[in-house]
Amino acid sequence: MEAAWGTRKVSMLLANSFFLIGIGSNDLFQTKPKSPAEVVALYATIVSNYSAAITDQYGLGARKFGIINVGPVGCVPQVRVLNVTGACNDALNLYAAGLAAAVKSTFAVLAPKLPGFAYSLADSFAASQAIFTNPQSVGFVSSDNACCGSGRLGAEGPCIKNATLCGNRDTYFFGDSVHSTQRAAELGADGVFNGPVQLTTPINFKQLAYRRY
Repeated sequence: MEAAWGTRKVSMLLANSFFLIGIGSNDLFQTKPKSPAEVVALYATIVSNYSAAITDQYGLGARKFGIINVGPVGCVPQVRVLNVTGACNDALNLYAAGLAAAVKSTFAVLAPKLPGFAYSLADSFAASQAIFTNPQSVGFVSSDNACCGSGRLGAEGPCIKNATLCGNRDTYFFGDSVHSTQRAAELGADGVFNGPVQLTTPINFKQLAYRRY
């Protein structure tokens, strides 16, 4: 690119590009710490790795980072189905909330160290919980069942050919046992792009996107 466009033009392109990063969900699903000390160590490892990766991208010229923090992973159908009542796993949500808090504090410390660095941190917990509390307010008939799958909550079998499908995926929060539907994703995107301070900090994604260098 530098050979074709020149160093300055490439630097401006990178500085004004929007780098979107999702943090933490798979890290939590794939680990099972057995003590508070292991939880603290896991948090430290995750935030250290993400900080290093973002610092490396900053060194290459990236300046604007939209970061989607970990959400209430204890409320996905794959986890709910393990509870006889179908309720969220509060312990897993607390585990996720601890990581979200660690990520937030890490970026507050990291940002002043990187001149020109700008970021917006989206609070997936706040955005999701508002819908889980009152799904009908945004047109959902279900915020706990998967639209595609099988068995209880649509979470006892994968979303594959011949799986059971709901009548209208736009009325479900979850597309399969883990992932949201397109409509749920659109609502989340609108919330963090135009969002109030309850959903994004220190600025929203729109303010970040329109920032120019």
